[in-house]
Amino acid sequence: MKMGCPLLVVRDMERAKRFYRDLLGMEVTGDFGANVVLSDRLSVQTLGSWKTFIRDEAEIRFGGNDAELYFEEADLDGFLERLAAYPDIEYVHPPKEHSWGQRAVRLYDPDRHIIEVGEEMTAVTRRFFDSGLTPEQVAVRMGVPVKTVRRWLNE
Repeated sequence: MKMGCPLLVVRDMERAKRFYRDLLGMEVTGDFGANVVLSDRLSVQTLGSWKTFIRDEAEIRFGGNDAELYFEEADLDGFLERLAAYPDIEYVHPPKEHSWGQRAVRLYDPDRHIIEVGEEMTAVTRRFFDSGLTPEQVAVRMGVPVKTVRRWLNE
């Protein structure tokens, strides 16, 4: 068995395509009208067509805060600058640094699905190493094995 990709139900297909394309850099790799595939990794389906696949009386809830789509970005600062150009974005939380050193931001897409954009772990590792920490100190700071730090430094 092979998993295809996650599918999100959306109220407005054009708005969803703009969000995922313009802000997150995904490309439309398949457009079937009511179903659109983005970068071969995510599908979005219109609410109306989704209801034809499930019971019509089934309740559809947006913004359940029970899952997220996770993206990694090598240039998190650049992404945050692009994000600032979208004043209507609703944040789950503003940019923050997690205890292991990775910086991340969580926000809602137009249909209140949670999106996390985190700094690539190789970028976190490089940031700590470039600040003067040894690979062993980086490993302690990030809570990962030294072997992993060395691999990330070489990627």
